[in-house]
Amino acid sequence: MQFKSYTGVLIAILLITAWAVSLCLLLSWNFSFKNPLTYLAILLQMHLYTGLFITAHDAMHGTISSDRPLNRVIGQICTGLYAAFPFNKLNTKHHQHHRHVHSEDDPDYHNGNFVSWYVRFMKEYLSIWQILILALIFNILKTWVDEINLLLFWVIPSLLSTLQLFYFGTWLPHHGQHVNKHHSRTQKKNHVVAFLSCYFFGYHYEHHDSPGTPWWLLWKLK
Repeated sequence: MQFKSYTGVLIAILLITAWAVSLCLLLSWNFSFKNPLTYLAILLQMHLYTGLFITAHDAMHGTISSDRPLNRVIGQICTGLYAAFPFNKLNTKHHQHHRHVHSEDDPDYHNGNFVSWYVRFMKEYLSIWQILILALIFNILKTWVDEINLLLFWVIPSLLSTLQLFYFGTWLPHHGQHVNKHHSRTQKKNHVVAFLSCYFFGYHYEHHDSPGTPWWLLWKLK
């Protein structure tokens, strides 16, 4: 248990550090729209944003560390960096999702098309206070950072990340009807695609079947 605790904390620190270092470098980058690396950088930052949220998700299930306060601290750091989310609110809603998956009591479920579901999903979790906090941070940062860099490498990747998380972690697994106990589909076995798409959370039936398995071990359940 101690080894797993240490490993989870180390992986969480590596992801947070990778996100922070990448963001700092990109915010000071004299990029060109003609350079294809610019668009690869946006996708990389999007993936690292998703990694922040996935790390927070592991904290909700207590799989980062066997130390519960440390789990919550890391979870709050990740949700704060992601979009000023309050960890406790997300934690409560996520466990409600696991208890009442694909029902009226599931905060992540909506009986509608992709667009209406995504809009409801965002309204469920995003508050006016978060928008005000992020707007304040944006306006402070643009005192030192070019506004176009902030938009390309801070704002756009975070928004794209919400689509990545919603599409692979909610829409694909849970839309439509299901015949299994977790009301969830699962991605075909391809560990490279599964990692790049959403840190193995396309293996969604496996996650619901074993919520105590951290993202970096989820592939083993396939």
